[in-house]
Amino acid sequence: MQTLGDEILLDDTSLLVSETDAKGIIVYADETFVKFSEYPLEELIGKPHNMIRHPDMPKAAFKELWSTVKSGNVWQGFVKNRTKKGRFYWVYATVFPFGKDHYLSVRKIASRDEVEKYSKLYNTMRASEGK
Repeated sequence: MQTLGDEILLDDTSLLVSETDAKGIIVYADETFVKFSEYPLEELIGKPHNMIRHPDMPKAAFKELWSTVKSGNVWQGFVKNRTKKGRFYWVYATVFPFGKDHYLSVRKIASRDEVEKYSKLYNTMRASEGK
């Protein structure tokens, strides 16, 4: 696993997959998601997916995500996640309804340009949430 300071860098072949129920509780996590989250599988299953949410993520981004998928549509966007060890990684996520009241999230590498762009955007969004 390659790192840049506290950031874990995904490679072009990394694909992280997880499934949640309607309340955002993790019911499935693949081996790659386990690896990058730095949590053992047993600590992920049955827990809220937002346990890996990085505090730099604006609340509005997840409000939009849940609104989109609960209406039956696919959501795509950039997400900064926090690992168990306090490190972080950026992903481009696609989340879609799956089965009855479940949601599947598939995540891949976010380019450095996208990370820079969304870091700035999310900083601005978080600043406005504090008002």
